[in-house]
Amino acid sequence: MESKKKKSTLSWVLEFAGMNKSSYILSVLFAIISVLAGFVPYFYVAKIVKALIDGEKDMQFYLIQCGIISCCWLVNKAFHSISTTLSHRATFGVLAEIRRRLTKKLSLMPLGDVLEDSTGSYKNIIVERVDSIETTLAHIVPELISNAVVPIGILVIMFAVNWKLTLLSLISVPIGLFFYSLMMVGSEESFNNTIVKTKALNDTAVEYINGIEVIKAFGKTKTSYEKFTVAAKEGADCFIEWMRRCNVWQNLALTLLPAQLLTLLPFAGLFYMKGKIDGSEAILLIILTLGLVSPFMVVAGHLDNLKKTGAIISEATSILLKRELTRPETLKERLQGNTIEFKDVHFGYNEIEVLHGINLTIKEGTVNALVGPSGSGKSTIAKLIASFWDADEGAVTYGGVDIKNIPLSEYNKNIAYVSQDNYLFDETVMENIRMGNPDATDEEVMRAAKACGCHDFIMKLENGYDTVAGGAGGHLSGGERQRICIARAMLKNAPVVILDEATAYTDPENEALVQRSVAKLIAGRTLIVIAHRLSTIASADCIFVINDGRLEAKGTQEELLAESPLYREMWEAHILSKDSEVA
Repeated sequence: MESKKKKSTLSWVLEFAGMNKSSYILSVLFAIISVLAGFVPYFYVAKIVKALIDGEKDMQFYLIQCGIISCCWLVNKAFHSISTTLSHRATFGVLAEIRRRLTKKLSLMPLGDVLEDSTGSYKNIIVERVDSIETTLAHIVPELISNAVVPIGILVIMFAVNWKLTLLSLISVPIGLFFYSLMMVGSEESFNNTIVKTKALNDTAVEYINGIEVIKAFGKTKTSYEKFTVAAKEGADCFIEWMRRCNVWQNLALTLLPAQLLTLLPFAGLFYMKGKIDGSEAILLIILTLGLVSPFMVVAGHLDNLKKTGAIISEATSILLKRELTRPETLKERLQGNTIEFKDVHFGYNEIEVLHGINLTIKEGTVNALVGPSGSGKSTIAKLIASFWDADEGAVTYGGVDIKNIPLSEYNKNIAYVSQDNYLFDETVMENIRMGNPDATDEEVMRAAKACGCHDFIMKLENGYDTVAGGAGGHLSGGERQRICIARAMLKNAPVVILDEATAYTDPENEALVQRSVAKLIAGRTLIVIAHRLSTIASADCIFVINDGRLEAKGTQEELLAESPLYREMWEAHILSKDSEVA
């Protein structure tokens, strides 16, 4: 892992390129040929100018020179087109590979690590940020190398013609580079500031758009919009201030770097008058000078883009280098049933421990409930069972085997997890349910929907089962989304079903319907339920009372009412709230 952290941007790009490396190499070769073909005409232009000065009147001579120049122009354009085509093909392969790795990585990371960053941040990196390096990789890779190689050849020729004049022509270059260095002072900090402010703007925009319903409902439009406008202004100001600080030095650098003729012309004239150089050599140096700096200017103009690309590749690879849930490729121990056991499990978020030595056993084929005050650790236990995280200490076993020793794909087949915030894709209701079992027939999907009390409301939708749920299920109500998610989990036919407050958005009538449906569907399976409405889990085989990250009590409803003050207090509060609802 450490060796990967030290890899350069180029190394990462070549790794992402994979089989497309050859396309990049060919692209560079064609780009060099293209630039060389564009450079050759300078020699023939010099010959034409020299011939005109000497009074050459043979039109065939001029036609031949012009023909050669035209052929070079055609080669330049043709090879440039081939080069960019190859580099684009390789680049789109690189972008696709980066996105594939990032999305796969997110599925392998512990959920807690994924949730440390906002959805907007991941979306920004995977979509916009990765897309923004397309121009750099597709154009700069061949053009940067070719435009750096060819001027070196020009300089060699110029020094061979007259090294003194060549050095005199380059006087403006160190002066221009001095101003360029002044322009670059503090650029690292400024560039990092733009990344931070742009990320903040993107996150704020996503938050504002996703929360617009709540913002309007609670009259927070002004304050929320103000937060967005502040982020937008800061996002613009960081670029404006950076450009304003660099503007003078940049203009001086861009003016002086290509100004070789300022010194070459007077000194070339002086050398010619003193007989130290003949006219053809002077003309050749002047013509070559015109083609010397422009490639270097192209290279200089790409430096910022290269830095930007390096920063984006660094952002992407920082995700790729994050820890994963460590699981073997194959199962080496035989599972003994579906019993789940916690053995002195400790777990925390960001170094803050929330579970303190949990020991509990969830027997195969039983109905179990996790109850306790908000923030007590119920959902954390459920997510550890679902393998969203790994325990920091102790072990969570399934079928007598530590889940860390079970392949993730194998383990996921055994667990169906439904939370209160389940996600529906922008597909039809039929396909959203079918995701629980991609091989299920339409009849099996409908059967699961009927069993979970979904069929009737689905048939009332505009297109029934063919109704598109919308992004994140936005075309459906919260209760409808949850019931469809439960149907999807039931269709998975997993031995263990976890309902993490999965009926939080359903009304009491529908919740009772779902609970009855679940009771029919879990025959022979293990059910783990987290619910605030204690009446829905009163008949559970075992109720675990979690308080402040510890297992305070366990037992049946009757046992806990008799032996657990906390559970008795929660039950009385629940009954009181139900009486209030009836009243």
